[in-house]
Amino acid sequence: MDVLSSDDDSIIEVVENKIRVKKLYLKIEKCLAGREKTVIKMRYGLEDGKIKTQREIAKMMSISRSYVSRIEKRALKKLYDELGNLNKLE
Repeated sequence: MDVLSSDDDSIIEVVENKIRVKKLYLKIEKCLAGREKTVIKMRYGLEDGKIKTQREIAKMMSISRSYVSRIEKRALKKLYDELGNLNKLE
C-alpha cells in the first residue's frame, strides 16, 4: 500500500533537518581542533558550498594527502561519537 505524505509532513521534515544541521555545526565547533575543523569544513563544503578533494586540501595546507585523510578520519570519528552520545540523550 502506498502512503502519500502531506505538506505538514514535509514541513516537519524540513524543520527537523535544520535542527540536525544546526547541532552538527555546533558539534563541529565544540569538539574539533583547528586542522580537523578546517579539513571537515573544506572537505564537505560547509563554508562556501564547494566540496574539495583531499588532494586539494593537502596542497592548500602544505601537508600530504594521506595526512589529510588521517585528520578527516579522526575528525569524523569524534563527530560520530559526539552525535551518538547526543542521540542517547534525546
